[in-house]
Amino acid sequence: MDLGDYFSMVFSDYTLRTITLGTAILGAVCGMLGSFAVLRKQSLLGDAISHAALPGIAIAFLITGAKDSNVLLIGALVSGMIGTFWIRGIVSKTHLKSDTALGLILSLFFGFGMLLLTYIQKQPNANQAGLDKYLFGQAATLLESDVWMMAIATSACLVVLLLFWKEFKILLFDADYTKTLGFNTRFIDILITSFIVLAIVLGLQTVGVVLMSAMLLAPAAAARQWTNSLGVMVFLAAIFGAFAGVFGTAISASQNNLSTGPVIVLVAGVFVVFSFIFSPNRGLLFKQIRISKNRRDLKLYKTLAFMHNIAEDHEDISHPHTIKILNNFQGFTKKSLQKLVELDFVILQGNMWSLTEKGFKKAENLYNQQSHTHE
Repeated sequence: MDLGDYFSMVFSDYTLRTITLGTAILGAVCGMLGSFAVLRKQSLLGDAISHAALPGIAIAFLITGAKDSNVLLIGALVSGMIGTFWIRGIVSKTHLKSDTALGLILSLFFGFGMLLLTYIQKQPNANQAGLDKYLFGQAATLLESDVWMMAIATSACLVVLLLFWKEFKILLFDADYTKTLGFNTRFIDILITSFIVLAIVLGLQTVGVVLMSAMLLAPAAAARQWTNSLGVMVFLAAIFGAFAGVFGTAISASQNNLSTGPVIVLVAGVFVVFSFIFSPNRGLLFKQIRISKNRRDLKLYKTLAFMHNIAEDHEDISHPHTIKILNNFQGFTKKSLQKLVELDFVILQGNMWSLTEKGFKKAENLYNQQSHTHE
């Protein structure tokens, strides 16, 4: 099945439609909430929370003995929230920095989770098979009820974002100023972190513990390259995340033996690489073009300023001596001279040149700017 067949079957095949819709919703909500994690410089938070959720899945199974996805995800949510509050506690009560606390909780919870999974797999209960899908995800197991849960969580996230947009925005860029305005910064911080935990937990079944942080961060990192506006960034991140979900699912379904979660993350990575290279303001390509243009302009204006100095110091600029001075100038090239002619700064007649009135004014402005800079 190729991509064309996949997109034609999405609207008629129940399973494909469910998986595609689920991954699109997951990508959108992860992109929205990931924007806040990226801007708050908490990129490792998603990794820590997703790994911290693993023991909750294992403990929920040990308590219930069933592989009900809702029960397991509730366990993951509780475990993820505990891990999050432990991180906050370590940062506030000790001298350790946040990256140390995040790495510590990530390692401890993931190690404990793997220990519990190993224990479960050695039990005679036949129900334990398939729990390891939460490590790398298995989008094919998504049910309509899972998609509805994602849709409800995404709707709740949108409502909270709209209601607390001003508070989130102020807290994001100036936490101290938020306090002086009388806002409860602790409540706002816990609220946004709780929704990030919820989004991560919802994605565990699809993308898995190991790759979930990439799903959270990649769309936001791509969106950041295109704008300086928080609102536009959140919107773009949601679009990039949704498209990564849809195209990742399509590529996975159209090829044999390709896991959906890793493919979705790779597609999101392609969006990041494309944005890093081609975004107009921050992209490497346009940045290199601007650097090259600035170098050309600098060389051009240095030549113009030098010609102005010659014109000021010599009465006869057509004299071979002045032409030789210009030719020996380090920054001078025939290309730059031709460009000055095109800009109507210089008139060229054979070997003879002269500055136009426009050229004189430009050169004087450059001289004045240079004088002010030195002052």
